[in-house]
Amino acid sequence: MSTGDLLNIDPLELKFPFELRKQISCSLQLSNKTDNHVAFKVKTTNPKKYCVRPNTGIVLPRSTCEVIVTMQAQKEAPADMQCKDKFLLQSFNREAGNVVEECKLRVVYVFSHQQTSPSQEGSELVPRGSISDNSEFVMAKALIAKLTDEKNKAIQQNNKLRQELELLKRESSKSGGNLSFMFVALIGLIGLIMGYIMTRS
Repeated sequence: MSTGDLLNIDPLELKFPFELRKQISCSLQLSNKTDNHVAFKVKTTNPKKYCVRPNTGIVLPRSTCEVIVTMQAQKEAPADMQCKDKFLLQSFNREAGNVVEECKLRVVYVFSHQQTSPSQEGSELVPRGSISDNSEFVMAKALIAKLTDEKNKAIQQNNKLRQELELLKRESSKSGGNLSFMFVALIGLIGLIMGYIMTRS
């Protein structure tokens, strides 16, 4: 919380539970400490990325005003999950003359499930799970691709063996003899391959 002569501002860090392709909002509480009306204005270094409502206004004497800051949906996350965007809140009233109080606010990304403790306030928060979650996703994707490739190869091999089996059947029917040892072996091999496909799918 920032304590100026005119307003108390809480919090000093705008913490957004970062999620891709989703609008996220957080709020500021502006508390008027005086017996006079206090005007305020909120500015940002990245106006295209954020929507502030209201971005200007008047806080009544000894009352509180809520300001909602909405971050537009982001297509990709920063590599280090840190944000350099800043906000500036200016406040003034006529009784104080031309003096304008200014308070700078930082933007911090946090995971939606992450709970922050009071000791973490005032420091940049870097989600520890971002790197490990990403690496696990890449590994899982690679494993799925490998299994799919192996399954396709097994299906191709199975089709080839079926063709050879049909050929042996034709030769066997022409000769009128019993099934050869190779024919029996092929049947067993096809059974093993089909079992392999079923277990890996």
